[in-house]
Amino acid sequence: MDIITNTKTFIEILPPEVALVAVSKTKPVEEIMQSYEAGQRIFGENKIQEMASKWEQLPKDISWHMIGHVQTNKVKYMAHFVDLIHGVDSLKLLKEIQKQAVKHNRVISCLIQIRIAQEETKFGLPKEGLEELLEASSFFKNVKIVGLMGMATFTDDKNQIADEFQILKILFDKTKTTYPEMKYLSMGMSGDYEIAIASGSNMIRVGSKIFGARNY
Repeated sequence: MDIITNTKTFIEILPPEVALVAVSKTKPVEEIMQSYEAGQRIFGENKIQEMASKWEQLPKDISWHMIGHVQTNKVKYMAHFVDLIHGVDSLKLLKEIQKQAVKHNRVISCLIQIRIAQEETKFGLPKEGLEELLEASSFFKNVKIVGLMGMATFTDDKNQIADEFQILKILFDKTKTTYPEMKYLSMGMSGDYEIAIASGSNMIRVGSKIFGARNY
């Protein structure tokens, strides 16, 4: 797998308004450096302690995104460096991010994860709960909600994927009228990023198309 070529290709083909998060989970620092040398600066991880270890070893101009489900007791391990937390889906988690951000005198940017997939295994807030969580977040001075995130059902049915992404895009546009600081709509991965971009995504999370299959 030519990580440098893959990274450069993605950087070149993406519309300028679409941010690329290179999903580097399970990948060694040597491979992340290949993508870095090709010009990539945003990397996404789904395990906090693995991300913290990589942050210590890699260049400090990398923007680290936490893209996996977040356990509240692990927030403290990333609060001093994480740039964006994609998977915020509860008030309890927001409170913990606020608490840890205060300790480090930082404002931590977050996306609220909305459940759009039909699979029960997917995390996320039901869309009916978004307004309440946004209102609560306005009291947290060290947390900034900057967008929404969602994952489509794992299926070959492209129409279903497009329909689910459309639900999130409509919600995002509606929310932005009241909360103009909403900038990012994070949806789309290696298998469905083209549908996501066509549906209005401006942040995609790509792993295997850059780094190849993962070794678990």
